Amino acid sequence: MSGGIGDVAGVVLAGGRSSRMGTSKAALEWHGSTLLYRTAALLARTVDGPVVVVAAPGQELPELPAGVAVVADPVEGVGPMQGIATGLAALAEKAPAAFVCSTDMPFLHPAFVRRVLRGLDGPGTDVALPFALGFRQPLAAAYRTALAGLIASLIAQGRSRPGMLYEHCTVTRLDDADLLADADVARLDPDLDSVVNVNAPDDYAAARARLPAEVVVECFGALAGGGRRGPHRVRVATLGDAAAAVELDLDRHVVAALNGDRITRDPLLPLVAGDTVAFISADAGG
Repeated sequence: MSGGIGDVAGVVLAGGRSSRMGTSKAALEWHGSTLLYRTAALLARTVDGPVVVVAAPGQELPELPAGVAVVADPVEGVGPMQGIATGLAALAEKAPAAFVCSTDMPFLHPAFVRRVLRGLDGPGTDVALPFALGFRQPLAAAYRTALAGLIASLIAQGRSRPGMLYEHCTVTRLDDADLLADADVARLDPDLDSVVNVNAPDDYAAARARLPAEVVVECFGALAGGGRRGPHRVRVATLGDAAAAVELDLDRHVVAALNGDRITRDPLLPLVAGDTVAFISADAGG
C-alpha cells in the first residue's frame, strides 16, 4: 500500500453529539447513507488492512460497511487523542500503521490517503502530518500503531493535545506543495478538498449542495444492450447511483468491477473522481 511499511489500516473517529450541529455528525445523511458510512467505506476501499470506527462512550452508530469493526472509547470528554489511542491500540497487532481521520470529511480521496501514508516510509518516522490549506491536520494523518501506549501515557498526565504527542516522536510534515507533488493528488484532489470538514450546519449544507464527482461507467456482456455499453461519464456519489444512471438494477445478477479490480455490489460504496465502474453479469461469471 505505501512502500516499505507493509499493510496499513484505517481509523475513523465517530465523535459524539456535536453542539454546533445539534446532532451526531456521524449520522448526517450523505447521498443515501451517512457521513460515517461514506468515510469508513472510503478507507476500506483504500487500505489493505482492517478499518475500525471508534465510538464515543454510549454512542449508537448508524449502519457500517461489512467488515468494519467498532471499538468503544473508554473515556468521554478527553478529545480526539483518546480516540486515536483507542483506535491505534485496537490495530496494534494487525497493522504497523493506520490512516486516522474524523467522520466529517466527505471529500476525502484515496489518492490523498495514499500520499499521506507514504509519508511514513522515511526512516524512523512515527507520524505523517499534513499541514494543508493553512492548518495542521491531525485527523487526516498517518500514525504508527505502536504510538498507542505513548498517547495513553500522555493523556494520563493531562497532556491530551496532538501537539504534545508530536513533541515526543518523529513527525514528517506534508505541506500543500508536498501533497500536490503527487501526480494523483494533483489530478484528482487539486484543491485538497480531502481535508474539508463539516463543523457547522452551513458547512454541511454547502458540502451537500456540491455536485458529485464525475466517474466513468461501462456495461459489458448481456448488460450492454440498449446503449448502455458506454463509456458514460456521469456525476454520481455511490455505486447504486452509478447503476441507476445507466438504468441498471444492482441486484444479485449484477456485479461491478471498481477500477478494474475490486468486485462489489454494495450500492452505498462511495465513488470519487477518477473512478471507473464496469458492470458485468454475475450469471455469466464476469
